[in-house]
Amino acid sequence: MRRLKKLTLALISLPFVLNSALLMADERDPVGITPDIMSVTVKVNNKPIVVKRHQDNDHTILPAFARTSRACPPFCIQPMSLKNGVETIGEVEVIHALKKIGAGDESIVVVDTRTPDWLIRGTIPSAINIPWTSLVPSKGATTEGIVKILTAQFGVKRAKDMDIDDIDEAIVEGKAATAFDFSNAKTLIMFCNGMWCGQSPESIKILVKYGYPSDKIKYFRGGMQTWELLGFTTFKVKDKK
Repeated sequence: MRRLKKLTLALISLPFVLNSALLMADERDPVGITPDIMSVTVKVNNKPIVVKRHQDNDHTILPAFARTSRACPPFCIQPMSLKNGVETIGEVEVIHALKKIGAGDESIVVVDTRTPDWLIRGTIPSAINIPWTSLVPSKGATTEGIVKILTAQFGVKRAKDMDIDDIDEAIVEGKAATAFDFSNAKTLIMFCNGMWCGQSPESIKILVKYGYPSDKIKYFRGGMQTWELLGFTTFKVKDKK
């Protein structure tokens, strides 16, 4: 009789055990980016890096991005639209851009506008670092330095016979676009630490002021905050000090 009761209890508990096993199996399912994209591959320092989401379902965000209440100012919430013709994009659009970059498209550049000390903690693979301090005059950037970035990194050319003084004058007169040839300007995807970070918006405002075509600048508002939140692959840049 006791054996019959034990067998009955075992049969009753079997569905619960099976459901628990299935639940555990579901928790171990692969974590994709979209239903059609599991990962993309880009090159960093000529080595392939697979960009995907963290596969551990118990993975949590880095403490550096877990804080919710940074002092404002300076860490104020940025608007969804910068109102200068620049498109705001999300993570999937960044992934599609990385896919193109991985396939050899050199017309797109992902730009991390944070200062180098942040890159030690991780950045988006294939991103180049153009600190906002090198673009924003109030942070020490010079016209000469900004022009160097435009021409060496972003595919822009100076207009014929334009020197630094001519460019400065054109900016003051609101005619900055006449100082450059933007016909081969690259599409820039610019980001910083997240929706509470003003570094990429400030950098974007300066580029637009210099005449950079707004349709060739994309603002990744979520930045590293949402990149880390979604468990994406990061690339850590070694401290050069």
